[in-house]
Amino acid sequence: MIRKTIFAALVLLVSVPAFAQTAKPADAKADFTDEVVYDENPYRVVTNPFWNNWFISVGGGVQFYFGDHERQLNFKELVSPAIDVAVGKWFSPEIGARLMYSGFALRGATQSGVHSLGTPIESQPWDGKWLENSRFGFYNIHADVLFNLSNIIGGYKTRVYNISPYVGLGVIGTRQEPKTTEVAVNGGIMNTFRVSPALDINLDIRGLVTTDNFDGEVGGRSGEGLLVATVGITYKFKERGWERPKTVFRHDNREANGLRNQIEALKAENARLQDALAAAENDKDVETIIKEINVASPVMITFNIGKSKLAKRDRASLSLMADLIKESDESIVYTITGYADAGTGSAERNEVLSRERAEAVYNCLVEEYGVPADRLKVENKVSEENMFYDDPALSRAAITVGRRK
Repeated sequence: MIRKTIFAALVLLVSVPAFAQTAKPADAKADFTDEVVYDENPYRVVTNPFWNNWFISVGGGVQFYFGDHERQLNFKELVSPAIDVAVGKWFSPEIGARLMYSGFALRGATQSGVHSLGTPIESQPWDGKWLENSRFGFYNIHADVLFNLSNIIGGYKTRVYNISPYVGLGVIGTRQEPKTTEVAVNGGIMNTFRVSPALDINLDIRGLVTTDNFDGEVGGRSGEGLLVATVGITYKFKERGWERPKTVFRHDNREANGLRNQIEALKAENARLQDALAAAENDKDVETIIKEINVASPVMITFNIGKSKLAKRDRASLSLMADLIKESDESIVYTITGYADAGTGSAERNEVLSRERAEAVYNCLVEEYGVPADRLKVENKVSEENMFYDDPALSRAAITVGRRK
């Protein structure tokens, strides 16, 4: 009865591989895996949607007005407060744009009484006879194009400090009579210091040039201008930052999964046969059959001409064999024999090549898949003729066979 059971088990063991190849896994997604490889070039990023990388900034500081009579004023009489409010977007790590409101009030001097405070410029020898202090509110609305020089030169990455020169065009006007509205050209440098992914501290230094009509007093200069320095904060809305380009490689695992299923079926059947052996421990014939089953099948790995490097498909095959070796009887030692075909290369070169091929299989099994070194033995044979089917490719191989100690 026991022998009939063992015979039936052997028939089932032979039929398992054919069944496993056609069976579908429970999870079809497991048949494929995706490998994502990112482009490490710092100058390449993925273009973001329109609503990504928007920001808003506010700041305050000082400004200096250069009109018709600033030479007659000292530094204290020229300086006045400044405020900035801006909204903008980065279209790429290198180029962005913003729309900014700047303004508050300017201090200067007047000869004609425009925007006069009614007090003389006392620092001049003609006290009260010519120049008077002036002050007037103003606004400057301008659109700027920003160039992130740090990313242009060094490529995109997360930095604590970025420097961004910019140029812009806008309108500047006064809020008191006589009211004026003029065109203004802006240029400056935005310095940003990263506090967190969402917040920066910014130092903005810029200059502005407009026409001589801006302050309502014409004469003395062909144009007028401002020098502004402000410190503020910038909030960066989500989504922020840039992604690297990526390539997705889809690997078909169906064949490997089929082999794994076969291995699991073999393991299960081996366990069942071991149980049968335990139930019939006095039956020597059954014990012999069971032990012979518990041996991994020979494996042939072929190589390209003159090469000893393992291909990925060969590593996959060796992974499966490693599992079988570790599950097999510990008294079995597996011999890895390297070959080189006689039709290629000299005998000396083939001696080295055949040994390297055997060692490549040995190193893969031991170092990558954890097979105990004492379960393996390495040998090589030089200048083999066509061993199988008159095919030289089958003579450039490493063959693993298991035998009892």
